[in-house]
Amino acid sequence: MSSETARHETSVSTHILDTSVGRPAENVALTLSVRSGPGGDWNTYGASKTDADGRCKDLPALPEDTTHVRLDFDTETYLASKAAPADQQAEEQQDAPRVRDSGAFFPEVAITFAVQPGEHYHVPLLLNPFGYSVYRGS
Repeated sequence: MSSETARHETSVSTHILDTSVGRPAENVALTLSVRSGPGGDWNTYGASKTDADGRCKDLPALPEDTTHVRLDFDTETYLASKAAPADQQAEEQQDAPRVRDSGAFFPEVAITFAVQPGEHYHVPLLLNPFGYSVYRGS
């Protein structure tokens, strides 16, 4: 691939921080889907998992006609693997719920955003069992 081609590719990367423990969220599965135009059909275009640093750097460059991207994160599997110690700690707090219906209030997180050709989009996810936040990073 020439440097001219690489300069015009549209790309996406992401990382996840588990704010309940202040650490990267490792081994979270995610799927990348793309579409052309607001009414277009979603097409799965890539899949990956976060690494030990909570990062996912191996998503493919987007097709030329992509206008919208969706990242689907499997947060339930990750949070369920972390639920037992958090449940024990929460129950020790006075105002903590005594019974939880799940290890994750949000079993999945889907983030949809618009893209422009030739731009790079870094989309960090800040996650905890009862909430999340997302922003366009650099």
